Amino acid sequence: MKYVLLFVGTMEDQERFENLSQEDLATGIEAAGKWFEEYSRAGKIVGGEQLKGPQTATTVRFKDGKPIVTDGPFIESKEIIGGFAIVQVADLDEALEMAKTWPAGPVEVWPAVER
Repeated sequence: MKYVLLFVGTMEDQERFENLSQEDLATGIEAAGKWFEEYSRAGKIVGGEQLKGPQTATTVRFKDGKPIVTDGPFIESKEIIGGFAIVQVADLDEALEMAKTWPAGPVEVWPAVER
């Protein structure tokens, strides 16, 4: 089964991330890199990316059927998405076990629609 792991946090988490010392940033990036490497080598990660900060987002909404493009954050949310991984695993339990080992904060696990 395919799942999307969304790596999420709050705006406060984003600010802390942006203000990390070079040493702490390098340590965090190394830990996340090892996580991706381990599961990629095992054939479980089939896609994913880190996302730029929320200030770089652009939102398209629709009003009366017409698109309205605005700069800045996302659709009404208290949390932001920092990145995602697309994983191919046996079941939800396996996806949750992967999420539990993510070294950098909360993870939402969403099943993907497979066709």
